Amino acid sequence: MTARTPLPEAQMGPAERLLDVVLNGSAHLWHNRPGVDIDGVWKPAQRAGKVRGKAVKPGLFVPAAVALYSRLLEIFKLNPDLMAHLASYSLVETDWRDLKVACAALMLVQARAGVAIHDDDGSVAFYDDDYRRIGEAMVLWYQKKSARMLTPKAVLRVAELLEVPEIAALNRKAGFGDPGAKRAPLGRWTKAATKWLALRETNRAMLEGLVRAGYKETIKTLARKIGYKPQSSEFFGLLGWKQKQAGDGRRTMGLDNKTLVKSDRFDGLAEAEICEAIITQRLRYKDAVGRLPSDIGLTPAIMIALLPTLSDRDLRQLTPTLEELGLLGVPEVREKWEKAIASATDQRGMNIAKNVRDVKLKEKLEESADNAAKKAVAAAAADADLRVMFLVDKSGSMQNAIDQSKEALAKILGGFPLDKLHVAAFDTMGQVLKPKAASRKAVEHMLAPLKGEGGTIHGAAVHALHRDGVRVPAGAKLIVIVVGDAQGERGSQLADVFRALGYEVSAMAFLQAGGTGATVRDCARELAVPYSEINVAQFDDPYHVPRVLRALLEAPVAKGVVVAGLVEKVMATKLLEVATSA
Repeated sequence: MTARTPLPEAQMGPAERLLDVVLNGSAHLWHNRPGVDIDGVWKPAQRAGKVRGKAVKPGLFVPAAVALYSRLLEIFKLNPDLMAHLASYSLVETDWRDLKVACAALMLVQARAGVAIHDDDGSVAFYDDDYRRIGEAMVLWYQKKSARMLTPKAVLRVAELLEVPEIAALNRKAGFGDPGAKRAPLGRWTKAATKWLALRETNRAMLEGLVRAGYKETIKTLARKIGYKPQSSEFFGLLGWKQKQAGDGRRTMGLDNKTLVKSDRFDGLAEAEICEAIITQRLRYKDAVGRLPSDIGLTPAIMIALLPTLSDRDLRQLTPTLEELGLLGVPEVREKWEKAIASATDQRGMNIAKNVRDVKLKEKLEESADNAAKKAVAAAAADADLRVMFLVDKSGSMQNAIDQSKEALAKILGGFPLDKLHVAAFDTMGQVLKPKAASRKAVEHMLAPLKGEGGTIHGAAVHALHRDGVRVPAGAKLIVIVVGDAQGERGSQLADVFRALGYEVSAMAFLQAGGTGATVRDCARELAVPYSEINVAQFDDPYHVPRVLRALLEAPVAKGVVVAGLVEKVMATKLLEVATSA
């Protein structure tokens, strides 16, 4: 078992900030479609409706990037060691791609760079910690077939993030670069990116794999940006990158353009010939589709040829295409697709379901969202007997927020085993709610009758659960999550209810649909247990739901409970080191 490195109590400030990053940080910094900036929040352009906002082009959404980077910078200022462990943890333990990019950017540019510290006589006394090496290691980390290492696009995005004027200003203010320089400080990014490219040039199979995966243009852009000098003309050849002499005559390599590997279009080829080319060249979906002739297009046979190259994520995203081509009726394809649904780690399936016609396919895609929530719950409960109480405010002040709260709950409650999930709604009376099944649809059915009316007494829900026979076994970890918008009774009163009924609470959280949540916060303080707070709007993002759910359940536990919380797990992560070879 890995030894834990708990944070000293005096450093709970940065620990709380870490939880805030996970619970309230933007899940997405880059968007591939037009959007609208509404008070610093990105919304899809087609869903913004009549709400006024600033149009946003596809690409990096700067307000979210600045907000996330600022949070990470605060953690670094308060506790550089925690930030170093968070960067390592984000890469090897999470699928949060944009957090990896932001962490790598900060570690590559921050000032702890292993510089020599001199004695009074000028001799070297020791060397400072080199946290920039962690940033390098994040860029260079390689694990065959892993989806967690940085892609070529992510390596490029690290520099893109650091070059945002607002982020460059934050770095200069923090002392990470020359305050008078015109260029944004990039720290050790250029060095790391050069090593990344050199490693792939010397390993032809790696470079060919990236070309087949559709990263040809990204690699070209990366090479131009760092002024990469390849070791041989084969580098240009594999990328199909035609070279010509520079004006100053400095180029000496690849000028004959004899080794170019061209990605010719499939114009003039029959369907069978295209399928043969896809199989022999081991082409991937993005590369092959861009070369198809318009008179043939994407056919069932061509999709079958591409099937072995599709990841589970690809299969889920391509569900509407597979449906349109009639391939989900083919047993072999359906079996592969079913496995992809079962492996979902995000809730994007609910969005994809909107673009399919078949009712059963819609249900399967929605089931993938439940699977993602179940995996998050299972991961959080791996080391403990976890019991969760959800207390849902349905008082009069919730009239405008009850629907949003129902929507958020439907996305998360389906992930819990029914025997360990206890739900009650409350106004001035408590009402026990029991889903018919562990699924989003069952939760929606359970919550449908709730309406915002009456007063606000949180303890009424706890009393209702106790009357219904809910008991928590000794040694189990009880987390109480309240969904609401307003303050009710005093926090000390709610704490007394838990004590009187024999419930030993391990942690509390407030899913804020508005208002302050002072009752829950003060109750947690009275019980001396950790408290987390998150706005229910965070559950709008399908990628963010599983990680928020897991973080809520892994909140640090007080009272000497042995279970490792999120912060302890981050601190127990081994710091990344730059490998000598892949």
